[in-house]
Amino acid sequence: MKKLALTVSMLALGSTSALAADLPAKVYTKAPPPIVAVYDWTGFYVGGNVGYSWGRSSTNEAFIDPLATPSLVAATSAKYHLDGVIGGGQIGYNWQRDKWVFGLEGDIQGSGEKGSTTAVCPGGSPTATTLVGLSGPCTVGHLGDTAPFNVAAFPVTTALSEKIEWFGTVRGRIGPTITPTILAYVTGGLAYGEVKATETIAGTNVTNPFGQGTNGGTVLTPFAASFGNTSTRVGWTVGAGVEGVISGNWTAKIEYLYMDLGNISGTFITPVIAPSGGFLTASYNSHITDNILRVGINYRWGGPVVAKY
Repeated sequence: MKKLALTVSMLALGSTSALAADLPAKVYTKAPPPIVAVYDWTGFYVGGNVGYSWGRSSTNEAFIDPLATPSLVAATSAKYHLDGVIGGGQIGYNWQRDKWVFGLEGDIQGSGEKGSTTAVCPGGSPTATTLVGLSGPCTVGHLGDTAPFNVAAFPVTTALSEKIEWFGTVRGRIGPTITPTILAYVTGGLAYGEVKATETIAGTNVTNPFGQGTNGGTVLTPFAASFGNTSTRVGWTVGAGVEGVISGNWTAKIEYLYMDLGNISGTFITPVIAPSGGFLTASYNSHITDNILRVGINYRWGGPVVAKY
């Protein structure tokens, strides 16, 4: 009986081994790589922006007596701010290669930036006893018969106001993607803009139509005159910014630019009677720079996401 059970067990074991040998071998396959969604910055975009600018005017003003030698009789210099709100729009195109994005952007801005400065050409000495002492560098005094009737030349004052009416830029952009949807970049290129200047000149002319020494003929004539000038200048700009995806094809950015519009200048003939007998000329020359901080939003055309394996 024991021999029979042992024989049956051996036959069962042999059958199982044979059946296992006839089954196909198990095949192990490598799992496919996961699909990764990558934002593609390539494409045209358009948007708007708003911000604030801290401009600076470095200004030299001069008073010129055209008939005198030398003709420059007084000069002043000042630095003052041209600050204000700005806003406008931009359009551009990006190319992306790996993590680097290259672009070209143009923008145009309306500006509320403005500021002003003053200058004074001094008058004569009220205690002088000669016409030379009574006259100032820009105006003439009157020497009477006796000291109490002397009239010292009055000072001439100017008020110069400047305003950046509008400006724009055409710039290249380049930078890496910090993450697939956040771009950091530097930018630079051409800048252009229009600056309006208005100068007001005030003072008093001292004249003596009846001849020097005749006090009754001395005439004091107050005056005020304004002159304006508008200049469109071309300069340069550099800056940096960060832009990120907020939803689909929409992105938002914050950007800083430094802009240099170069020099603007103007010359005006005033109503001031200069010591030479001619009319005094006033002139200004200003170097205009700007610091721009703005935020913006863009809409880009094209599929925002590329699937990569």
